Parts: sequence; structure tokens; C-alpha cells
Amino acid sequence: MAALKELLPPAKSSSTTYYDHTNDPWFKQRFSSSDEEKTASIKLKPVPPYLKRAGFVPRKIEDFGDGGAFPEIHVAQYPLDMGRDKASKPVSKILPVTVDAHGNVAYDAIVRQNENAKKIVYTQQKDLIPKILKNDDEDLADVSDDEEMQKEVEETMQDTKAALEKIVNVRLSAAQPKNVPTQNSDTKYIKYKPSQQSAAFNSGAKERVIRMVEMPVDPLEPPKFKHKRVPKASGSPPVPVMHSPPRPVTVKDQQDWKIPPCISNWKNPKGYTIPLDKRLAADGRGLQEVQINDNFAKLSEALYVAEQKAREAVAMRSKVQKEMLLKEKERKEQELRALAQKARSERIGVAPPAAVPVSERGSMDDTDIRVDYEYPREKEKNFPKETREEREERLQREKIREERRRERERERRLEAKDAAMGKKSKITRDRDRDISEKVALGLASTKQGTEVMYDERLFNQEKGISSGFATDDQYNVYDRGLFTAQPTLSTLYRPKKDVDNEAYGGADEQLEKIMKTDRFKPDKGFAGTSERTGPRDRPVEFENEEADPFGLDQFLTEVKKGKKAMEKVGGGGTMRASGGSSTRDGYEGGSGRTRIGFERGH
Repeated sequence: MAALKELLPPAKSSSTTYYDHTNDPWFKQRFSSSDEEKTASIKLKPVPPYLKRAGFVPRKIEDFGDGGAFPEIHVAQYPLDMGRDKASKPVSKILPVTVDAHGNVAYDAIVRQNENAKKIVYTQQKDLIPKILKNDDEDLADVSDDEEMQKEVEETMQDTKAALEKIVNVRLSAAQPKNVPTQNSDTKYIKYKPSQQSAAFNSGAKERVIRMVEMPVDPLEPPKFKHKRVPKASGSPPVPVMHSPPRPVTVKDQQDWKIPPCISNWKNPKGYTIPLDKRLAADGRGLQEVQINDNFAKLSEALYVAEQKAREAVAMRSKVQKEMLLKEKERKEQELRALAQKARSERIGVAPPAAVPVSERGSMDDTDIRVDYEYPREKEKNFPKETREEREERLQREKIREERRRERERERRLEAKDAAMGKKSKITRDRDRDISEKVALGLASTKQGTEVMYDERLFNQEKGISSGFATDDQYNVYDRGLFTAQPTLSTLYRPKKDVDNEAYGGADEQLEKIMKTDRFKPDKGFAGTSERTGPRDRPVEFENEEADPFGLDQFLTEVKKGKKAMEKVGGGGTMRASGGSSTRDGYEGGSGRTRIGFERGH
């Protein structure tokens, strides 16, 4: 538009005239006064410069000066009140003092604020007093006043009733489909002057006349709006009921209010099962004071003291027993330690040390008895100061002692190698392996085939289920041993030999040597037994017991047949009273057993 104005020539004449109101004195007076007031109302306040605005928060119009908001200050800012809601301006919360009809200060104005402003709030003491109706005698003086008041009440009631009936009748008639709602046929004519007074509007007419009628309503038209039930607003609060301050209920009050039911000792028509405590409560025995004998307290005290004494005695006995066990264990450990020291001294070739008394053994428990295996430099620390020649001689002796120990170790290893079970072949080594080792090495499955594997002991048996197997009362299920193969027996019941020689340096041989001494052999054996020479290579086996070792069954059989047990006594013709003799010439008075032979179980 600006470019178009520049291209067009200036207008010679203009039909519209513009009035410059700035030259009008009336406008000058008003505009100048308003500007002066505005400038007077806004007093500029110097704004602190940058880096010095700590704690500066603009709240008033003067804080902004002649500029806008400060973006670096993160608070809500309203320069010149721009953006501030006028309706949300803070309203004073101080209520003016009001008085009632009698000139007293109405303090209930505080309660009648906000939502209670349109409600009836009972805040006076007279609201709590019930209204008392007057008698006929008292109403005679106020007849005239009551008549006038009654007329006003009746007139107001009739007007209100007519208005309500009109509204209700219209609503009821509209709700009934058989009644067509009556339509108001009154027509109103309205005359007015339109705002457009030119010839282009309304054919140049200056006034208009319209007829106003109500639009007809279709009685069968469905409802256009859905009526929703509006929730009822909270009504006026009820009249407060004044109560006395609550008192805490004591235990005695609660017990006093417990009234036991009436239970008869003779009648029970319903057949209820009544507990004994309920019968006692109804009987009133709970109100009686029970006298307890003092002997009960004495008895309980005596039992308590006896229990404490018994506990102390048991604790003392257990303590003494533990001390005895500890002493016995310590004694055995000292004996084993002495045996180990003796064996070690014999192996090294050094004279055994003198016996240490028992009282001094406790202090030597933590010392190292393996003196020959200490490092030479550590041994030098324990020696006192010595000369150079003595030190060389001592080192020479230790060197010779170490060489001799190595020679003995070499000889012992050679002996172990030459022994019968010393060196094992590959077959023997694999045969004596444990089943877990065989599974880990892949040696468990010795046979590879597709045929089904069976236990050969199940075939070619003389007895079985088909042949009767055994009698019903016979307990002979395990007729054969479980492990019969020699490799299995040697693996289960004999320890492996020369397994830990390298780890413990021939400790097995030393242990066998110690076990062969007289210390581990009985001084006197059992009669009729003999010491087993070889080690056990199979589990313990038990022999079947004899049916009648003492001949009792035969004795009872003869008694049942009618024979007397003592009829042959003295029938031999001679007296036979041999002590320990086994000659029984024709004498059958008892069992033919000469002696009872007990065998040792394997």
C-alpha cells in the first residue's frame, strides 16, 4: 500500500474531512491530566545492575522501572500488572464488625461466610431452646395481633399454592401421552423502528410491525434433551445437640455392666451345652474371696529351690566329666606324640631325648619337634655366639646328617619299589580303581555290544520260584554273597598300598612297624581263638545258628511220648560219675553232645 500511494498523484479534493482532536482544549485538559497522574503514580525505582541482583525479587510495579520482566529471575512477574487476573486480586480477610438488632456484636458473621452464606446456621443459644406452645388462656390478649398475622399467612399460602399448582399441572399434563399439551394461541403485534433507515432497507419504511406467535409443538416428538438428575446440594446444618463432656470408661464400670445370664441348674429346655464358667458366673461364686493355703507357696518355693540345686549338680557333674575327658585326651595325645618322636629319632639315628614330665608337656605343645627339617639359617638364630671354627664344624655335621637322611629315603623307596604290591601294572592299576575314577576315565564300560546284559547268576539255578524257592517261614533270601569277584573285594575291603608315600615320606611303613610291636597285641588271648594272620579281604559273615544246640526239643519229645526223663538213671549197673569224661557207654539220658563249641565270627 505504501508503494501504491507513492505512485499515485496527490488528491486535489477529498469528500471526507478529518478532525484533529489533539488541538481541542477539552482533550488537552483530560489527556494531560491523565498522563501526569500516571507518571505521578508510577515512581521509577533504580534497578540494581548485573552481578548485584542477589536477593532482588520484583513484586511491585516500581521494581520493574520503565522496562519489562527480568528473565534471569525465576519467579512470577507482572510488569504494569500485565497478565495478572483481576478477579484473583487478594481480598481482605478482615470482616467488618456487625451488630444485631439489640446492638450486640454479631460474632456469628465468621460462620456465615462462603457456602454457609445462603444457609441457616444456628449459632445462638436461643436456637437450642425448644419452642413452647402457648395455652388458650394466654392467647386471649394477643387475639388481634394473631388474626392479622394469620390473614397474611393465609394470603401468602394461597398465592404460593396457586403458583405451584400451575407449574405442576403443566408438567403432569405434558407427561401424560393421552392429553395433548395446550398451546397458547395468543398473538402479539410488536411495532418498532429498525436501525437501518436508508432507502436500501425495508423499501425505505421507517417503522416495522411484526406478529409474535408461539411455535406449535408436536405432541409425538421425542425429547430433544436428556434430563440428568442434579445431585442435591448440602442443606443447612442441623441444630447442634449439646452433650456433657465424655468421661473415660474405667475397668470397674465395664465389669459392673457385665450382667451374667440367668442359667438354671434344673431346667434346660433347649438342651444347650453351657460351659462351667458360665454356670459359676451365674452362681455368684466369683464374688466370693478365695482363701489360698500358704503351704502351696511353700511347696512351690521348695520345688524351685530343689530344681536349682539339681541344675547346679548336673552342671557341676558335666563340667567335671568334660575336664576328665580333656585330661584323658591330652594324655593320649602326649603318648602319641612321644611315640612319633621316638620313631622319628630312630629313623634319623639320633638318641631319643629325655622324657619330659607331664607338668612340663603343656608348655611344649606349640613347639616344633621336627628339628632336623628346619632351615639352617633359622637354626643359626637359636645358637649363641660361636666362633668361626665351631660354626664350620656345625655346618659340616648338618651336611653329613642331611646326606644320611637322603640315603635312608632312597633305600626306603627302593624297598617299596621291589615289594610285591609296590609297582602295579596297567591292568592291576585299572582294576583297582574306584568306580568314580573309572567313570571319569571312561573305563567303566568294559564290554561294548548291542545285546542286552543280564546277570549270569540268575540262570541255571537249582531253586527258584518255579521249584518252590523256599518254604514260607524260611528267611533265606541272601543265599550268596553280594561281591564275589576278587577285584571288587580287594577294592572295597583293603586299603590301597603305597598311595601316599610321596606325600608323607614312608609313613605307612612306620605305622606298620609300630603296629607290629607288643604294645598293640593282647597279653592274653581268648580261649579257643587264634589270631588271624592275614588282613581281612571280605565282609563279615555270620553262620546259621543250630536248630537245637542244647537238645531241648529231643527232651520234650521223649517226655511227650511217655518216657520219664530219669528212668535210665541207675540202670547201667554201676555208678557213673565221671568228671569231664566223655565216655557214655550206652547211656542215652541226655544229649550226645560232648561239649559246646563256639566259633568266632568272621
